[in-house]
Amino acid sequence: MNDLKKFCVIGFLITTVLGIISHFVYDWTGRGFLIGLFFPVNESTWEHMKLLFFPMLLFALVAGKRMERQYPCIYNAMFTGILAGLLLIPTLFYTYSGILGFHVAWVNIAMYVISVLVAYLVVYRVALTCKNKDSKVLRIVMYVLVVLFMVFTVYPPDLGLFQVPSPEGMR
Repeated sequence: MNDLKKFCVIGFLITTVLGIISHFVYDWTGRGFLIGLFFPVNESTWEHMKLLFFPMLLFALVAGKRMERQYPCIYNAMFTGILAGLLLIPTLFYTYSGILGFHVAWVNIAMYVISVLVAYLVVYRVALTCKNKDSKVLRIVMYVLVVLFMVFTVYPPDLGLFQVPSPEGMR
């Protein structure tokens, strides 16, 4: 297995495990304001997107440095993978729950794992087909997303993405 494959497999495992653990951190730590900026504070789709975003961003920032020389586009690849995973979470959730008319806990968990898997497949592909070493636009998008996750946790817009799905819809 080449270094990039190992990097992506390890990243997938770390992101998946940290994301699953992150689901409970806010409650475990007494629902602190600062903790809520980085960990889900409710069951909305937006808050669940933090399960992928912050663990994968952390992995990118910590482990990406090791891969930078061999794969100069590793940060672009990681940031692109994060965006792909973030887009997939609401797409899968609203597609399947819209079709069925309800949502199921184990399917939600499977969707999260699939989203992380797709995110790292994108990382692998983008890192291999590098065209641009460093995209300032992708870096700015990551900064903006960090801010948006924090702002929308405190002041969620009145949109479906930010609302907690009704318990009646759970099966």
